[in-house]
Amino acid sequence: MRFWFDLRVEGLEHIPATGPSIVACTHLSYLDPLTNANAVMKAGRRPRFLAKHELFEIPVVGAAFRGAHQIPVQRGIGDKTPLLLAEESLARGEVVVIYPEGTVTKREDHRPMEGKTGTVRLSLASGVPIVPLASWGSQAVWQKSGKGSLTFGRPVWTTIGEPIDLSARRDELEDRDAVKAMTADLMTRLTAMVDALRARYPKRWSDDG
Repeated sequence: MRFWFDLRVEGLEHIPATGPSIVACTHLSYLDPLTNANAVMKAGRRPRFLAKHELFEIPVVGAAFRGAHQIPVQRGIGDKTPLLLAEESLARGEVVVIYPEGTVTKREDHRPMEGKTGTVRLSLASGVPIVPLASWGSQAVWQKSGKGSLTFGRPVWTTIGEPIDLSARRDELEDRDAVKAMTADLMTRLTAMVDALRARYPKRWSDDG
Protein backbone atom coordinates (compact mmCIF):
# COMPACT_ATOMS: atom_id res chain seq x y z
CA MET A 1 0.00 0.00 0.00
CA ARG A 2 2.81 2.42 0.88
CA PHE A 3 4.44 1.62 -2.47
CA TRP A 4 1.25 1.95 -4.54
CA PHE A 5 -0.33 5.10 -3.11
CA ASP A 6 1.12 8.53 -2.40
CA LEU A 7 0.40 8.56 1.33
CA ARG A 8 0.77 11.86 3.18
CA VAL A 9 0.26 12.21 6.92
CA GLU A 10 0.17 15.53 8.78
CA GLY A 11 -0.05 16.19 12.51
CA LEU A 12 1.60 13.04 13.84
CA GLU A 13 2.67 15.02 16.90
CA HIS A 14 -0.96 15.02 18.10
CA ILE A 15 -0.87 11.27 18.75
CA PRO A 16 0.95 10.87 22.09
CA ALA A 17 4.18 8.89 22.02
CA THR A 18 3.07 6.91 25.08
CA GLY A 19 -0.11 6.41 27.08
CA PRO A 20 -3.75 6.06 26.07
CA SER A 21 -5.31 7.83 23.11
CA ILE A 22 -8.69 7.78 21.35
CA VAL A 23 -8.38 8.44 17.61
CA ALA A 24 -11.70 9.36 15.93
CA CYS A 25 -11.58 8.96 12.13
CA THR A 26 -13.69 9.94 9.17
CA HIS A 27 -14.77 6.99 7.02
CA LEU A 28 -14.74 7.54 3.26
CA SER A 29 -13.71 4.11 2.03
CA TYR A 30 -12.97 0.51 2.95
CA LEU A 31 -9.31 1.44 2.45
CA ASP A 32 -9.42 3.71 5.51
CA PRO A 33 -8.51 1.13 8.17
CA LEU A 34 -5.26 0.48 6.31
CA THR A 35 -4.33 4.14 5.80
CA ASN A 36 -5.45 5.08 9.32
CA ALA A 37 -3.42 2.22 10.79
CA ASN A 38 -0.46 3.44 8.73
CA ALA A 39 -0.82 6.91 10.27
CA VAL A 40 -0.98 5.58 13.82
CA MET A 41 2.00 3.31 13.22
CA LYS A 42 4.02 6.22 11.75
CA ALA A 43 3.46 7.89 15.12
CA GLY A 44 5.15 4.87 16.68
CA ARG A 45 1.96 3.33 18.11
CA ARG A 46 -0.15 0.19 17.57
CA PRO A 47 -3.83 0.77 16.76
CA ARG A 48 -6.72 -1.10 18.38
CA PHE A 49 -9.75 -0.71 16.11
CA LEU A 50 -13.40 -1.04 16.99
CA ALA A 51 -14.55 -3.05 13.96
CA LYS A 52 -17.84 -4.64 12.94
CA HIS A 53 -18.01 -8.21 14.19
CA GLU A 54 -18.75 -9.60 10.71
CA LEU A 55 -15.09 -9.03 9.85
CA PHE A 56 -14.08 -11.42 12.62
CA GLU A 57 -16.09 -14.21 10.94
CA ILE A 58 -14.17 -14.07 7.65
CA PRO A 59 -11.58 -16.88 7.32
CA VAL A 60 -7.99 -15.66 7.73
CA VAL A 61 -9.14 -12.03 8.09
CA GLY A 62 -10.94 -12.88 11.32
CA ALA A 63 -7.92 -14.69 12.69
CA ALA A 64 -5.75 -11.66 11.89
CA PHE A 65 -8.19 -9.31 13.62
CA ARG A 66 -8.30 -11.50 16.72
CA GLY A 67 -4.55 -11.94 16.75
CA ALA A 68 -4.08 -8.16 16.59
CA HIS A 69 -6.54 -7.75 19.48
CA GLN A 70 -9.02 -5.66 17.53
CA ILE A 71 -12.38 -5.06 19.22
CA PRO A 72 -15.56 -6.54 17.64
CA VAL A 73 -18.73 -4.46 17.52
CA GLN A 74 -22.22 -5.86 16.92
CA ARG A 75 -24.00 -2.89 15.46
CA GLY A 76 -27.60 -1.92 16.12
CA ILE A 77 -28.18 -3.89 19.33
CA GLY A 78 -26.96 -1.40 21.94
CA ASP A 79 -24.23 -3.73 23.21
CA LYS A 80 -21.93 -1.89 25.65
CA THR A 81 -19.24 -4.58 25.58
CA PRO A 82 -17.11 -2.90 22.87
CA LEU A 83 -16.83 0.32 24.89
CA LEU A 84 -15.94 -1.64 28.02
CA LEU A 85 -13.22 -3.49 26.08
CA ALA A 86 -12.04 -0.16 24.67
CA GLU A 87 -11.83 1.25 28.20
CA GLU A 88 -9.69 -1.73 29.18
CA SER A 89 -7.39 -1.06 26.21
CA LEU A 90 -7.07 2.59 27.21
CA ALA A 91 -6.30 1.55 30.80
CA ARG A 92 -3.38 -0.47 29.37
CA GLY A 93 -2.12 2.68 27.64
CA GLU A 94 -3.15 1.69 24.13
CA VAL A 95 -4.42 3.68 21.13
CA VAL A 96 -8.07 2.96 20.34
CA VAL A 97 -9.28 3.88 16.84
CA ILE A 98 -13.00 4.55 16.28
CA TYR A 99 -15.20 5.56 13.34
CA PRO A 100 -17.86 7.76 14.98
CA GLU A 101 -20.23 7.33 12.02
CA GLY A 102 -20.19 3.57 12.51
CA THR A 103 -19.95 2.91 8.76
CA VAL A 104 -18.63 4.36 5.50
CA THR A 105 -20.30 7.69 4.76
CA LYS A 106 -23.29 7.47 2.44
CA ARG A 107 -23.10 11.11 1.41
CA GLU A 108 -22.40 11.69 -2.28
CA ASP A 109 -19.88 14.41 -1.43
CA HIS A 110 -18.11 11.99 0.97
CA ARG A 111 -18.31 14.39 3.89
CA PRO A 112 -19.01 12.92 7.35
CA MET A 113 -22.52 11.96 8.39
CA GLU A 114 -24.04 12.30 11.85
CA GLY A 115 -21.90 10.63 14.48
CA LYS A 116 -22.90 8.08 17.08
CA THR A 117 -22.22 8.96 20.71
CA GLY A 118 -19.87 6.09 21.59
CA THR A 119 -16.66 8.03 20.97
CA VAL A 120 -17.65 10.86 23.29
CA ARG A 121 -18.95 8.42 25.90
CA LEU A 122 -15.64 6.56 25.85
CA SER A 123 -13.71 9.82 26.29
CA LEU A 124 -15.93 10.95 29.18
CA ALA A 125 -15.75 7.56 30.91
CA SER A 126 -11.98 7.23 30.57
CA GLY A 127 -10.86 10.84 30.78
CA VAL A 128 -8.79 10.31 27.61
CA PRO A 129 -8.90 13.11 24.98
CA ILE A 130 -10.17 12.49 21.44
CA VAL A 131 -7.67 12.95 18.61
CA PRO A 132 -9.56 13.79 15.37
CA LEU A 133 -8.23 12.24 12.15
CA ALA A 134 -9.54 13.01 8.67
CA SER A 135 -8.67 11.63 5.25
CA TRP A 136 -9.20 12.46 1.60
CA GLY A 137 -8.46 10.49 -1.57
CA SER A 138 -9.39 7.01 -0.37
CA GLN A 139 -13.02 7.40 -1.48
CA ALA A 140 -11.96 6.81 -5.10
CA VAL A 141 -10.25 3.51 -4.33
CA TRP A 142 -12.57 1.07 -2.57
CA GLN A 143 -16.32 1.35 -2.03
CA LYS A 144 -18.97 -1.29 -1.33
CA SER A 145 -20.44 -0.75 -4.77
CA GLY A 146 -19.34 0.95 -7.95
CA LYS A 147 -16.06 0.98 -9.80
CA GLY A 148 -12.96 1.70 -7.76
CA SER A 149 -9.70 3.20 -8.97
CA LEU A 150 -6.34 1.58 -8.35
CA THR A 151 -4.37 4.11 -10.35
CA PHE A 152 -0.74 4.03 -9.28
CA GLY A 153 0.39 7.03 -7.26
CA ARG A 154 -3.02 8.28 -6.22
CA PRO A 155 -2.64 10.70 -3.30
CA VAL A 156 -4.32 9.60 -0.07
CA TRP A 157 -3.97 12.33 2.51
CA THR A 158 -4.44 12.11 6.25
CA THR A 159 -4.45 14.97 8.72
CA ILE A 160 -4.49 14.64 12.51
CA GLY A 161 -5.86 17.48 14.62
CA GLU A 162 -5.26 18.74 18.12
CA PRO A 163 -6.80 16.57 20.87
CA ILE A 164 -10.25 17.40 22.17
CA ASP A 165 -10.12 17.28 25.96
CA LEU A 166 -13.53 16.56 27.55
CA SER A 167 -12.19 15.73 31.01
CA ALA A 168 -13.81 18.82 32.55
CA ARG A 169 -17.21 17.49 31.46
CA ARG A 170 -16.98 13.93 32.82
CA ASP A 171 -19.99 14.52 35.09
CA GLU A 172 -22.14 14.95 31.94
CA LEU A 173 -21.72 11.33 30.84
CA GLU A 174 -25.35 10.49 31.66
CA ASP A 175 -26.72 13.71 30.13
CA ARG A 176 -27.95 12.53 26.72
CA ASP A 177 -28.41 16.02 25.29
CA ALA A 178 -24.94 17.09 26.37
CA VAL A 179 -23.36 13.94 24.93
CA LYS A 180 -25.20 14.46 21.63
CA ALA A 181 -24.03 18.08 21.51
CA MET A 182 -20.42 17.06 22.14
CA THR A 183 -20.73 14.42 19.41
CA ALA A 184 -22.08 17.03 17.00
CA ASP A 185 -19.11 19.27 17.84
CA LEU A 186 -16.72 16.39 17.11
CA MET A 187 -18.34 15.76 13.72
CA THR A 188 -18.20 19.47 12.91
CA ARG A 189 -14.46 19.42 13.63
CA LEU A 190 -13.96 16.34 11.43
CA THR A 191 -16.03 17.85 8.62
CA ALA A 192 -13.94 21.03 8.67
CA MET A 193 -10.78 18.92 8.46
CA VAL A 194 -12.16 16.99 5.47
CA ASP A 195 -13.14 20.22 3.72
CA ALA A 196 -9.66 21.66 4.27
CA LEU A 197 -8.01 18.56 2.80
CA ARG A 198 -10.35 18.53 -0.17
CA ALA A 199 -9.61 22.19 -0.91
CA ARG A 200 -5.87 21.43 -1.12
CA TYR A 201 -6.14 18.09 -2.92
CA PRO A 202 -4.48 18.01 -6.40
CA LYS A 203 -7.03 18.94 -9.05
CA ARG A 204 -5.83 16.33 -11.52
CA TRP A 205 -6.84 13.61 -9.05
CA SER A 206 -10.26 15.08 -8.33
CA ASP A 207 -12.11 12.83 -10.79
CA ASP A 208 -13.55 11.10 -7.71
CA GLY A 209 -15.71 14.15 -6.85
